[in-house]
Amino acid sequence: MGNYIFNGAIYLIAIVLLIVSFVKSREKTKKALLKAWKSLKNILPMLLGVILLIGLLLSIIDTKLISKIIGGESGFYGVMLASLVGSITLIPGFIAFPTAALLLTGGAGYIQIAAFVQTLMMVGIITLPMEIKYFNKKVAILRNVLSFVLSIGVAYLIGLILKLWD
Repeated sequence: MGNYIFNGAIYLIAIVLLIVSFVKSREKTKKALLKAWKSLKNILPMLLGVILLIGLLLSIIDTKLISKIIGGESGFYGVMLASLVGSITLIPGFIAFPTAALLLTGGAGYIQIAAFVQTLMMVGIITLPMEIKYFNKKVAILRNVLSFVLSIGVAYLIGLILKLWD
């Protein structure tokens, strides 16, 4: 129930601020809303595609299999698998976090999901050629290797904090 109240408050604040903006400057508010609409139109196909893909995977793969592969009991193997998948996947943050929440609901472990999201945000195997072009090979590879190692370390740190929290 608390989540609904919080979400409702956020929407109410956004509506009030939108009205204030509209009263202050109709032209700027219209331009901002048009820009937001264009951004949403550009993002929506990718967002719906990823959500559809994850939903399809979660309906095909049962929670027992997710738990076995990247669940809390999968240990280092699950962390490494999640890290590798995160390293080669190119998903923006606004899609990564809902995806992580769906995987957690489906039985994934916190450490594994933390490793997935960390590597997703910090390591870029797909974008490595572009990174090499703008920096150089040594810097790009070093940054990605250090980010990979740091991501795994942060994932285990999150796991440790969660154990202490319980």
